[in-house]
Amino acid sequence: MADDLPLNAPVLAPTHSVRTVPKDVVVHPIVLLNAVDHYNRVARDTKRRVVGILLGEISKGTYDITASFAVPFEEDEKDPSIWFLDHNFLENMHAMFKKVNAREKIIGWYSTGPRIRPGDINIDKLIRRYTPTPCYVIIDVKPVSMKIPTTAYYAAEESKGDGNPPQWTFKHMPSEIGALEAEEVGVEHLLRDVKDTTISTLANQVTSKLAAIRGLQERLGEIDTYLKQVLDGKLPINHQIMYMLQDVFNLLPNIAVEELVRAMSIKTNDMSLAIYLASIIRSVVALHNLINNKLVNKEREKSAEEKEKERERESKDAKEKKSAAGKEGAKAEKEKDKPNADK
Repeated sequence: MADDLPLNAPVLAPTHSVRTVPKDVVVHPIVLLNAVDHYNRVARDTKRRVVGILLGEISKGTYDITASFAVPFEEDEKDPSIWFLDHNFLENMHAMFKKVNAREKIIGWYSTGPRIRPGDINIDKLIRRYTPTPCYVIIDVKPVSMKIPTTAYYAAEESKGDGNPPQWTFKHMPSEIGALEAEEVGVEHLLRDVKDTTISTLANQVTSKLAAIRGLQERLGEIDTYLKQVLDGKLPINHQIMYMLQDVFNLLPNIAVEELVRAMSIKTNDMSLAIYLASIIRSVVALHNLINNKLVNKEREKSAEEKEKERERESKDAKEKKSAAGKEGAKAEKEKDKPNADK
């Protein structure tokens, strides 16, 4: 197995000598792009997943992931305990990255999941050779919902209290997407190739609001599911989550206040009036355009009829002239033949 390295295998010294207590993870856009590119090159249209190394800095428990690189990885789908990760390639790539930016150190690893697998704890054990507390980020390369496509974990020893020795297990930690100013500019230019964000239309605004409402609905559904499972005894109560939910409810406005109700009514009436006036103006403009269109069509029909009559008149005059010329020719022939008959 890949975690059983030979004794003489070259191993990098851990980049952080003191074990850090993980708090949260900040993933930069370039890391997401690298992961998607890695997946499309290696495992597209398959059930396989790809694995790579995360580089960055750790400050006060915050993992700032600024770069990443792919690592050759294979695993047996039937037996999760059989896997291979090329640690020699890992060390060579890290040495080259270190020449470019010495501040970026190995702080974790990523996979395209989409979920934790039984062999992941052994892979994390291998990564702990290079950093004491690596973070494990699962990147969803095929997101279905509007949620953040990253899920972060860290490995910790946990004792169940039954007398057995503690075991390593993954614990969840918050993750977010962060970017420097230069990265934001690059992402904006990249998005312009997909959709022109400079054009703001009513349809785009409605689509964005619908996406936001759907995301809010998903979050509320997750909260409802969690609370129901806690009430049914399927999950233990987490006081930290309860404190956060209490903060959410405390931040909700008190809509029973008369001043707030009056202000909301005035605001709603003003918006309804603006929408009503806009609808009337739009209807008037549409009716005006319809009348103008009818007038233009009527003028065109009238002009076409006049041209047709003119064409018929010219054709009739031409026939009459031709008929008159024929009669004059016949008369001239008769007058020419009459003197010859007298003789």
